[in-house]
Amino acid sequence: MVRDGIPFVVVPIVLAAVPFLFGYWLLAIPLLALAAFMAFFFRDPHRSIPTEPGIVVAPADGRVTIVRLSDAHENPESLISIFLSPLDVHVNRAPIAGEIVEIAHKTGRFVMATKADARLVNEQNTLIIQGEPLTVRCTQIAGILARRIVCWKRKGERVKCGERFGMIKFGSRTDLLLPPTVEILVREGMHVRGGETIVGRIRA
Repeated sequence: MVRDGIPFVVVPIVLAAVPFLFGYWLLAIPLLALAAFMAFFFRDPHRSIPTEPGIVVAPADGRVTIVRLSDAHENPESLISIFLSPLDVHVNRAPIAGEIVEIAHKTGRFVMATKADARLVNEQNTLIIQGEPLTVRCTQIAGILARRIVCWKRKGERVKCGERFGMIKFGSRTDLLLPPTVEILVREGMHVRGGETIVGRIRA
């Protein structure tokens, strides 16, 4: 479990102890169920990170909802959008190894993360990771339930491929922008695993 989830698990357990000690154990059940769900939500399972050269891995668990060219008129990039339901693992992982050359947080709205314009209007946090030989842009996007974006890294730090860099609490979306030199290996509707599923590969 990630450390950010500890208070969400401990508080319901402590509150459940009060009615339990006074014999009202039925009142403790909903609080214990809430603690169990929080432990499930904030889980952080081990992932087998691929080591092949020239690959890009999924930055999050979830369902791929968009695979298309971005709206940029010059040097169009491929956009991969992953929707994270409340049942998915919410830890974000670096899609490539490299240096974080930019981190930009943007305040915004909290519309449904599955909507196409969510990447334009919702609160979000973007990391630009410069690797060798490509640079990618990974954006954590808040949703209608997700109101808290967490980033554990700072500008100038280096990350390994598949390394944890943050999370979005309670349902969200993660977008990945890749240069034209990357062949996209996923399609809409696929379910991917952060740090493990290969979503792209540098063209030979």
